[in-house]
Amino acid sequence: MQKSINIKNKRARFEYELMDQYTAGIVLTGTEIKSIRAGKASIAESFCSFSEQDELFIINMYIEEYSHGGYVNHRTKGDRKLLLQRKELRKLLKQIQNVGLTIVPIQVFITDKGLAKVRIALAKGKKIHDKRETLKDRDNQRNLDRVKKNFRR
Repeated sequence: MQKSINIKNKRARFEYELMDQYTAGIVLTGTEIKSIRAGKASIAESFCSFSEQDELFIINMYIEEYSHGGYVNHRTKGDRKLLLQRKELRKLLKQIQNVGLTIVPIQVFITDKGLAKVRIALAKGKKIHDKRETLKDRDNQRNLDRVKKNFRR
């Protein structure tokens, strides 16, 4: 049985306030999908951008070279096209142009059919005080969990 692949961008929730989320397919080559299925990918430094033809691309997504790829291996960092419905693409493009938001990838996963998908989100950058609130909430939750654990004993 195959283990589930779930590659996350943990910094995205800290750096951005996430609004709408979409699930998009990725256009990949054979060695790229094999590396993703092996769990050798990262979206920590990546972001999404529109091309001149109004196509959505994920920029700076790192996919490690496939170990058995030979001379036909792919580039590790590159632009990869995302597949969304035209209506969703128009909606995202309009919101980015008018409001000044950005699109960040949150998660890469493999579906039951074996297809690689990316969960992307329309995001707004957080201010410094918002980040401090996130840290405070995380610390408070950690302390609460610690107290609950000691109380059970």
